Amino acid sequence: MRQLRQPVAPPALFFHRRVVTMLFLGFSAGIPLLLIFSSLSLWLREAGAERAAVTYFSWAALGYSFKFVWAPLVDQLPLPGLTRVLGRRRAWMLLAQLAVIVAILSMAMIDPAASDASLTLMALAAVILGFSSATQDIVIDAYRIESAAPELQAMMAATYIAGYRIGMLVAGAGSLFLADWFGTSSGAYSYDAWRWTYCAMALAMLVGVTTTLVICEPRENGRTATLQDPRDSLRFLVLFIVAIGGFVGVFFFAGGAIDAIRTSLGDVLASPYAAAFLLEGLRLALALLGAWLLAMLLVRSGIVRYALVERTYLMPIRDFFSRYGWSLAWILLALIGIYRISDIVLGVISNVFYQDLGFSKSEIASVVKTYGLLMTIVGGFVGGLLALRFGVVRILLLGAVLAAATNLLFMLLASVGYDMFWLYVVISADNLSAGIASAAFVAFLSSLTNVSFTAMQYAIFSSLMTLFPKLLGGYSGSMVDAMGYPGFFLLTAILGVPVLLLILVAERRLQLRDR
Repeated sequence: MRQLRQPVAPPALFFHRRVVTMLFLGFSAGIPLLLIFSSLSLWLREAGAERAAVTYFSWAALGYSFKFVWAPLVDQLPLPGLTRVLGRRRAWMLLAQLAVIVAILSMAMIDPAASDASLTLMALAAVILGFSSATQDIVIDAYRIESAAPELQAMMAATYIAGYRIGMLVAGAGSLFLADWFGTSSGAYSYDAWRWTYCAMALAMLVGVTTTLVICEPRENGRTATLQDPRDSLRFLVLFIVAIGGFVGVFFFAGGAIDAIRTSLGDVLASPYAAAFLLEGLRLALALLGAWLLAMLLVRSGIVRYALVERTYLMPIRDFFSRYGWSLAWILLALIGIYRISDIVLGVISNVFYQDLGFSKSEIASVVKTYGLLMTIVGGFVGGLLALRFGVVRILLLGAVLAAATNLLFMLLASVGYDMFWLYVVISADNLSAGIASAAFVAFLSSLTNVSFTAMQYAIFSSLMTLFPKLLGGYSGSMVDAMGYPGFFLLTAILGVPVLLLILVAERRLQLRDR
């Protein structure tokens, strides 16, 4: 792992060109997410779409959850003409941003209230937006890691998080404000209002496009795209398309069979939650198996060379285990997988908790969303500066302690009830600690990557870090029903204890390894 402890940065570090660049790229990365979920959900409800129809749009999240699958494509495949002019990273960044703009404009041109076919087209456009946005995330992460020395990574992570949150605020609260200003509401739906709102969001993406065009391509450090042969490029593209097609096909068609036995299995297990967990896990496993079998079929038939698959998918994984050894590598992967477990599991139920205490939607929006965003940004910069002064691993430990400890404040808020003062106190502590932890964690993940496999390795890390917490978070509602809010918040704090132990073990092992 690259050296993590660095000297104190001067004040001019805030205005370092690379640091400022990540603010604008983070803004560009933060725009698409809420245009797929919360803002689009409100649009669909106003358009009269049934609740069941909204489930179509869960497909858009697949791009974020499985972006490591096509990260090698971004890492290895040169874009004809564009790579020669802009360079490997900037070419993919520009392509992804243009694809995001096209997807947003496509959504703007569709009225979901027109027909069922229009709703299906909207779902397809949302999936394309999710795929394009996840691709942008892959290449921005790779650019951030490759474009600056390790001592700048913590501050670059902080500004990226700040820009990302600002982008989410623009796409969330900003789009709702624009739609309301253009003249749409739940009782008086206006397609034109939503169309112009999404067009404005597409226009906001020009911030990222402009940034991509003016920044410099990071140094290759002896690393270039390996798929220079056009035939290899075509074969790799075919492999990717066939594998993804197999995954989507199996996942889609297995859904009908699983729904047919969901109720029966729930009766056998005496728990619909356990049945849902097992069946969805089976569905995902079958889809992955289908994709793998199709990929192997292409390899065995000679259409795609095994050496190509090995250096694009297997070598980044082998590199990670060879650099850290099997035992330390598994410790690091376990740490990545559960580091954010306390705040993610709690965050799933947090808005419901606020509503149950009697806080209005406007109060939640002003305090939790707007003020909370400010505290997260402040926490990110504090975390970046602390990481520069004391080292990333130490601040990683501090962030884990704060994330678990601040969950105990929610127990206090649950006992106090409706109280604006205590809501501000809890949101201040929770979001400040989340910002500190996030800045240190992103810098930590960046330090684990090898510049020879930046996109693939970081995509694996970023996918792994939310997989298990989100699976567990899906049961937060049933846990609250079983033990109440105080008991649930205490449990989320206890879940942070293994994280602390893993950090201490990993720090010791890393120190021994460096010696």
